[in-house]
Amino acid sequence: PQVVLMDLELPGIDGIEVTRRVRARTTAVEILVLTSFDDEVKVYDAVKAGAAGYLVKRVGPEKIRSAIREVLDGGTVIEAVIAKRFWNYFHSVQGKPQASPNPWGLNDKELDVLRYVAKGLSNAEVGEVMAMERRTVRTHLSHLYKKMGVNSHVEAVVLALKAGLVEL
Repeated sequence: PQVVLMDLELPGIDGIEVTRRVRARTTAVEILVLTSFDDEVKVYDAVKAGAAGYLVKRVGPEKIRSAIREVLDGGTVIEAVIAKRFWNYFHSVQGKPQASPNPWGLNDKELDVLRYVAKGLSNAEVGEVMAMERRTVRTHLSHLYKKMGVNSHVEAVVLALKAGLVEL
């Protein structure tokens, strides 16, 4: 599959743990959480586990289809109703910036890709801005994921924000 639509409430295991396990096996599958939980802690945990998006079940079918297209295009989706609470929660748990301005040794292209992703651009949009193929953007992302020890755009941006490497 290219996208997994994941609930958080599953028999015997929660969706966040399943997300972690899928991410540990592959970065080729995007995970979009669709659940009844609308609290920012669950959003943070899901994103930290590697989810590319988080929707609450009250959204309609068109929003779900749109979110699937967005994560397939390399974007991140967090329902607007909970996004502000999520960012407030994120800022409350983020640590102090690390001493090194580039602790992962990212090269200039990787840094540029990461900064554009942090501003919300999709892989295709980053490619347009940087005059490169979308697959080249994905290659740069794959390299920076390995260097940073993460599995998703959101995890990379969160770490880069903590390190003071990018700004929103």
